[in-house]
Order: sequence, then C-alpha cells, then structure tokens
Amino acid sequence: MVGKSIIVMGVSASGKSTIGYELAQRIGGKFIDGDDLHPKANILKMAQGEPLNDQDREPWLERIRDAAFSIESKNETGVIVCSALKKCYREQIREGNHNLAFLYLAGSQEVIRERIRLRQGHFMKENMIASQFAVLETPIDETDVITVDIDQSIAAILDSAVAALTEQADTKQAKTEQSMPATAQEMIA
Repeated sequence: MVGKSIIVMGVSASGKSTIGYELAQRIGGKFIDGDDLHPKANILKMAQGEPLNDQDREPWLERIRDAAFSIESKNETGVIVCSALKKCYREQIREGNHNLAFLYLAGSQEVIRERIRLRQGHFMKENMIASQFAVLETPIDETDVITVDIDQSIAAILDSAVAALTEQADTKQAKTEQSMPATAQEMIA
C-alpha cells in the first residue's frame, strides 16, 4: 500500500479518529486527523451547534485533497480522517489523486447518537447528528470505497478494513499487470 492515501469517512462519532489512528499504526502509515485541517471559522461554527454548508467545507476539502496528494507524491502511505459525506466531496478529494481508497464506517443513527452522548469536549454536538445523516450520500457503486459496519469491536473493524484494503490493492495490481505489454511484465518479474 505504498504511495496510497486511505480516507476514513463517515458521520461524526462513527469512530473515524480511533479507527484511522489504529489503522495507520497497523499498516505503518502516517495519520492525519481531518478535524485539524478545518479552518478556524468552521470549528467556531460547529462549536456553536451550526452545521457546515458546502461553501464552508470547500477550503477544508482542498486541504484534505492536498494532504492526500502530498502522501502519494512522496510515495508514502497515509490515513486521513474526513467525513466525506457527499459524493461531490469524495470527488473533490479524488481530483489529482490516483492511489486513493475510502474506508466508510457505516452505523445507524441510534449507535451514533449514543456515541455522541458519551463524548467529552468534542465540537460536534448531539443535535447535529440528524443533519449529518441528512447530508450523507451513502457510497454506492464507488469502486474505491470499502464499507465496514461499526457495530463490532475495534479489532474486528480493523481486521475487516485491512483485509479489504489488501484485496483492493491486489486487484488493482493484477489489473495493472494485465494491461502491461508482455515485455514490461518480463522486466518487472
């Protein structure tokens, strides 16, 4: 998975930061919490209980995209946490990034609401959960998205994620090798 960025996505309280950090540790990659890339105005708005709009998210998504591009261009591996709730947000992150995967942490509103209640000191408030689910465009038919159910242990989520990411990388490599001329395949063998 060298030269690859993995975007851990989902609604607030789906476990993105925990899973993202642990995944980065497991695969030996760099970890970037997308919350740290929000402009200050976004953080202040969310702290007041106001959901972000698309205009608010634009500079943040650019920072996420640029972080992924930096990882790829340095031939590193990285895990970036970002909600990426809408397909157009994921498309913006994909721009210019050729070795990208999204790990979608899927969970019900009930599970997410309970997790938010248990959180301390986070800018995302319980009343904003409905808006997150209203904005969410579940990734369907997006070949670079892996979906993992969060209603299981952290270890089980990580095991599923690593297995799926490895399978995705192997499939991509096999397709690349099949499209090479025979002489190029012989040179790398």
